[in-house]
This record gives sequence, structure tokens and C-alpha cells, in this order.
Amino acid sequence: MNRLEHWHRSGKSFNWNGHRTFYHEEGRGEALLLLHGFPTASWDWHKLWPFLVERFHVIAPDFLGFGFSNKPRKFNYTIACQADMVEELVGCLGIRNFHILAHDYGDTAAQELLARHNNKEGCFGEGLAIQSLCLLNGGLFPEAHQPRLVQYLMASPIGRFLSPFLSKRTLARNFNAIFGPDTPPAEMEVDEFWSLITHNQGKKVMHLLIRYMGERRTFRERWVGALQQATIPIRLVDGAADPISGRHLGERYLQLIPDPDVVFLEGIGHYPQTEAPELILQHFLEFVEGKR
Repeated sequence: MNRLEHWHRSGKSFNWNGHRTFYHEEGRGEALLLLHGFPTASWDWHKLWPFLVERFHVIAPDFLGFGFSNKPRKFNYTIACQADMVEELVGCLGIRNFHILAHDYGDTAAQELLARHNNKEGCFGEGLAIQSLCLLNGGLFPEAHQPRLVQYLMASPIGRFLSPFLSKRTLARNFNAIFGPDTPPAEMEVDEFWSLITHNQGKKVMHLLIRYMGERRTFRERWVGALQQATIPIRLVDGAADPISGRHLGERYLQLIPDPDVVFLEGIGHYPQTEAPELILQHFLEFVEGKR
């Protein structure tokens, strides 16, 4: 059994609105919610997992349409729906207070959850609370997000016609371009990422999932406002070499967010938890433990 298969078999699932949603859960202590990015899954956190579960009760779901969760072809994959799923999962596990560590797509879901927290909307008006938020590379500000060409094309009206032509070679080429120059993904990592994307015919929903880029523009005021109005501790740990949301994203964060807490990782790209897990662990624990 390879390590990804073991991750799959050792995971759990719950039913959300008739859809099977996969998640990993382990550890004791304060609750920590891990939210992954596009186009991968909770497996993104596996290098941090054994260290985090020593200190926290860790929950890492695969968003609907990703990884080992169901991938319905007729579903409105909005960030609000993904946030609803996360809220229900947390509630079903009996968790009221939790920290969040998020990346990329997960950053956007975290911004929606933060907006609900700030405004006491939904379950957050009934006692659910975010204790802290640590963000990794992601499109926090649509004006500072610089997607790859393939992302633009997939998000366009022709996206559904391109999905069948996506390949592991395409993924490897794009991941090599967004990882740091000295921290490229290993061949085995690309194989694992591709397995997560293609599991349960996942290519057929890629053009639906990527609509989140348009949502970031539509809901900019709500989601950027959530960061600006937050009263909880927030840190951004940014792989500075990322062409999508690297140093330019961090600099925009410094401009827009009051009392910003930003850590730049030089030479690290879009997937810092994969490229430099020891640094992410260091900066995350320093942040969370300093805020207790």
C-alpha cells in the first residue's frame, strides 16, 4: 500500500446534502482546521500531519469536487457551499472553537468563514468561533492574483471543452513553474497530485471548480473586508517566489490589512507546506502558541 492509498483508507467520511465528503481527523487538544488549495486535496498537508497531531485535534477535509470527496457534475461549486460543508463538519464533530491553517482555494473559504465569524452569521451566531487564522499563498485580493494561462482558459466558456485534454504532463509543467526554483515537486508528488485530481473522474468538474476565481471578484468587498475587520489573530506566510500569489500578494496584504503579520519565505513557491514544511510548522506554531 502506497502512502496516498494509506491516507485514503485511514480517512473518514460524512454525508453533506447527499454527498460523501472525505476528511482526515486525528490528535487531541485545541481544534485545528486545515483547508487545502486548488486543484489538490487534504493530502497537501501530509508532511505537517504527524507534527500537528501531536499538539492539536486536526481536521482536514477534501472540499466537495476535490480529492476523495464526491465530484457531482451537476452542482454549484460556490465558496459559500464549501464553507457550509465545513461548518456542518465541524458541528458534527462537536467542535465549537478552532484555529484555521489554509492555502490557496482554502484561503478563500477561510475568508468566507471569517466573514461569518465577524458578522455572527449562521452557526457563528450560535457559538461557533475561529480562534486564529494562518494563511498561505492564495488569491486573497483578486487584483493581486496572477493565474496561469491554463487557469484563465479553464475558467472561460471553453473550459469544459479543455478538461479532457488536461494531463499529468500539463500538471507537471505548471507545478514546476509555480514551485520555488530549488524546491520543485518530485515525480512521485506529481503522480500523487494527479491521482487526487483524476480520482472519481475529477477532470470532468475542473471547469466548475475554477469558477471561484470569478467569485473572488464578485465578493471582494466581503472577503477582503473580513480580513480588514477581523479581531482575531491572523498571519500570512507567503512563499515569495510564487508567480501566482507570491511577494506581490504579500506586499498588497501589507498595504490593505491593519497591523499586518506577514512572513516571507524566500525562494519558496506556491505550495510552501509541500516545499518547506519545516518552515511552515515553525512559523505556524510560533504564531498560534504566541496567541494563546
